Amino acid sequence: MEPLEQMSFVAAGPGEQSVSEEKSQEYLKQLPDWVIATEFEVPHLERAFTFPDFASALDFTNRVGALAEQVGHHPALLTEWGRVTVSWWTHSIGGLHRNDFILAARTDTLYKERG
Repeated sequence: MEPLEQMSFVAAGPGEQSVSEEKSQEYLKQLPDWVIATEFEVPHLERAFTFPDFASALDFTNRVGALAEQVGHHPALLTEWGRVTVSWWTHSIGGLHRNDFILAARTDTLYKERG
């Protein structure tokens, strides 16, 4: 399977299908630090990232925000001292789309690239 971070992001709107449970599990193999959490009966991809201080956490939050703006797909971001929790899901379909897994992989790359 092609690495998630290299897959093309394609805008998903109402009427698109959520990824199957089987496909979700396949994608998660490339995202070992992410979990599928359900909130209000809607599945989300979620991961907490750790940092040595608030400034580093805030910088990461801004970098994830810039990624989201580039593709027009926005996560929930909780920024705390030394920690950022990122949740990706596709609002328009009320679930997980391939794009969410792609952006989770790109979020991991941003985390690895922090200086």
